[in-house]
Amino acid sequence: MPKIKTNRAAAKRLSRTGSGKLRRHKASAGHLMEHKGKKQKRNLRKGTLVAKSDMKRMNRLLPNL
Repeated sequence: MPKIKTNRAAAKRLSRTGSGKLRRHKASAGHLMEHKGKKQKRNLRKGTLVAKSDMKRMNRLLPNL
């Protein structure tokens, strides 16, 4: 059985925490920021964790990360 390759696109966007969860950036922070409030923009700068329901798919993309 061959080794599973890491999906490089996912590896560049996600990182593993010490406890094994996946950290990601929030969406909607790329452009069109002028109409968004200060609080929303500030919260978009912070990272967040991948949802529990998506972890099975993400772990399949990132077996060695």
